[in-house]
Amino acid sequence: MNTTKIAIGAYLTAYPAQWLGFRFSLNYGKIEGADGLITAKGGDEVSRLGRNLNFRSKIFEGTIMAEFYPTVFLEEDPEDVTARLRPYGVIGLGAFHFNPQGSFKNAYGEDVWVNLKPLHTEGEGFPEYPDRKNYSLTQLNIPLGVGVKYFFSENINVSFEIIHRKTFTDYIDDVSTRYVDPSLFAKYLSPSDAALAKQISNKSLNGYNTQSYHMNDKRGNPKQNDAYFTAGFKIGFRINGGSEQRWRNSTHCPLLRF
Repeated sequence: MNTTKIAIGAYLTAYPAQWLGFRFSLNYGKIEGADGLITAKGGDEVSRLGRNLNFRSKIFEGTIMAEFYPTVFLEEDPEDVTARLRPYGVIGLGAFHFNPQGSFKNAYGEDVWVNLKPLHTEGEGFPEYPDRKNYSLTQLNIPLGVGVKYFFSENINVSFEIIHRKTFTDYIDDVSTRYVDPSLFAKYLSPSDAALAKQISNKSLNGYNTQSYHMNDKRGNPKQNDAYFTAGFKIGFRINGGSEQRWRNSTHCPLLRF
């Protein structure tokens, strides 16, 4: 919970039927994680504490989703929505942009954050690791989730929803596979970037009980892609919502998620 961040956004939804909506949304937020926050309980927790990595990234996201309201078919008067509570599900397709950063201690003991992709911390794009391709900072995702909407009136509603994003990359946190041969940084990067990459790619000597990891040791799990989710509230205001077009062309904003 102490790495949970605020996200904001706006969305536009059109309702061709009371049970179905099509939503377009734009969202912005931040995500982060740090091995040093893990409680040592054995197994993977101890390994990650020893790994001692951290990251943060801004997320810019656009999604197109379908909303489904199954309980509409159980309502005696679906057109009377005031004071009504409706659960719903959502699924769709999105695109998001991220840029992972990691930190290191400078000579004054201060945390300095740097972009990780240019440092090739796991040898992405190096000929010695042909299976580790350079990753794109813009990726697709599949958002899916559930929510519940309460109608104060026909024109004002509030929702709470939880949406999970399945992604197709394992590099949102710049961690995926095994430790790289640190001598390769000097071969492919500038001297300053090579020194920085060597320092920031393996911080295990400063981790839990100074556990040390070496070349080809496990750094991440390439068999499981990254994912992220939001849980939050939405406030909806309908415009162009006369009684004869009650479920047509509704605009909602703002969106606040955390």
